[in-house]
Amino acid sequence: MTKEIIGIVFMFLITVLLAIPFGKYIAKVFKGEKTVTDFMKPFERLIYKLSGINPEKEMNWKQHLLALLTINMIWFVYAFIMFLIQGSLFLNPDGNPSMTPDLSFNTAISFLVNCNLQDYSGETGVTYLTQLFVITFLMFVSAATAIAGLAVIFRALQDKVTDKLGNYFHYLVISCTRILLPLSILVAVLLAFNGTPTSYAGKSTFLGVQGDTVNVARGPAAGMIAIKHIGTNGGGWFGANSAHPLENPNYFTNVLEMVAQFIVPLALIFALGFYLKKKKLAYVIFGVMTLGFLLLVIPTIYYEIKGSPTIASMGVTQTTGAMEGKEVRFGPAASGYWSILTTVISTGSVNSMHDSSMPVSGLMQLLAMMTNAFYGGCGAGFMNYFIFLIIAVFMSGLMVGRTPEFLGRKIEAKEMKIAAIIALLHPLIILAGTALSTYILSSHGGMGWAVKPSTWLNNPGSHGFSEMLYQYTSCAANNGSGFEGLADNNPWWNISTGFVLILGRYLPIIGPIAIAGIMAQKKYIPEAAGTLRTDTFTFGIVTFGVIAIIAALSFFPALTLGPIAEYFSIY
Repeated sequence: MTKEIIGIVFMFLITVLLAIPFGKYIAKVFKGEKTVTDFMKPFERLIYKLSGINPEKEMNWKQHLLALLTINMIWFVYAFIMFLIQGSLFLNPDGNPSMTPDLSFNTAISFLVNCNLQDYSGETGVTYLTQLFVITFLMFVSAATAIAGLAVIFRALQDKVTDKLGNYFHYLVISCTRILLPLSILVAVLLAFNGTPTSYAGKSTFLGVQGDTVNVARGPAAGMIAIKHIGTNGGGWFGANSAHPLENPNYFTNVLEMVAQFIVPLALIFALGFYLKKKKLAYVIFGVMTLGFLLLVIPTIYYEIKGSPTIASMGVTQTTGAMEGKEVRFGPAASGYWSILTTVISTGSVNSMHDSSMPVSGLMQLLAMMTNAFYGGCGAGFMNYFIFLIIAVFMSGLMVGRTPEFLGRKIEAKEMKIAAIIALLHPLIILAGTALSTYILSSHGGMGWAVKPSTWLNNPGSHGFSEMLYQYTSCAANNGSGFEGLADNNPWWNISTGFVLILGRYLPIIGPIAIAGIMAQKKYIPEAAGTLRTDTFTFGIVTFGVIAIIAALSFFPALTLGPIAEYFSIY
């Protein structure tokens, strides 16, 4: 077990060491400075020419949001139609059928918003065509959507008054060509050489050890699995995701996939410091996020190693810890680390079944998504943190009797109102969705829905409630992982979570860009002796307290009914 812990520490440290220079590189990319990937410029110019884009055309924050929402709507229509007709198209060697309208609606939105909630099984629910040209495509552009939005915020927070915030489509393209694509190619090659399939052939049939015929799905999976982690998407080529031996063949690929999903969100934090020349601020933000991460991951690893008291009461010695739902090749410690990493970052990929986690581990996974501000996904992670940062600045300014300022701009009522609405939206859509589902579950006949609510849950009581709470939390946090005791492929879950996915994605992007855009037009005030500094340890603790009070405590009553009640019922 000691070796597993050493491996986890190594994975974290190597990611941080790689993320710092990578963050410097990202800052150069968005500043338009010379980088090693300048050879991509001819390809980028071709994209601009074919798309009719003028990358030199400056946009204000409203034009950026219009461009973002418009292009995302086009992608949604494209994906929705493709899933509806995939069974009749080519590149379908296994003969997988088309999706129902409600499942097409859910899947199109899920991959569009970078959540990758999968109410279908990867092997049988989609075809090679839609895996590659819909899902993998959306994995790139959904990650780039948020990274481009973050680039707008970087531009807006510079020390000058402006409403010229660059070109959104330019940021979108270079996010793909300069950040996501190079890393994805590297990770895909490493996965392919370690056994992840890259073949376009259909299922392979062989004789199992018990004499039965086994059909094993394959396909050109390596590239999709690479961007699923690099872009913090998380959707698996196979239904078992990264617990599948072809999607995650060995311990090396397990380390590779954990580093891959962590590196871009982490690098973007450091990129902020390099871009704005505020390295100390970036280190404070990293420190706050890391504190939150450690408070979640340490209890998880401890309880997964400790094992289940229910099994121990049967006289069974658990020398390897709690192994239900886990791969022996990874073990409970590495599985616990992945479960928090993937929920903190909003990747949502899994190398173990979260539904089988110990109650405290499930609680930590939920809290990671409920706070939704520690590291987070590509671009969207800092945007969520930015909201709490604005609230912390406003509160701190009032407490010390000074006008709240952040990076030389006053924080006034308009910005505070936007931040408060976005901060409260997250718990609202999660708790409202869970409450409504609980009510429908308890009603007779399921209010006329096609599938009776009695078939939703495979687990009663507090754990069944946790399964429903987890589903909406995962959707609102753009995560996509699930407690899979919940049967979610039916009209109610496909449609209700679809709307939570939309609200949980776009409003937390619109809010920070609007705040940054408004601030960019205000008079810049240089730091003076009376300026409230936001790059100090003290302010970092204040920000952490704001996150804990607003985000975590909003969910305490619901958590009491779910994982906390389950913990006391077991212990």
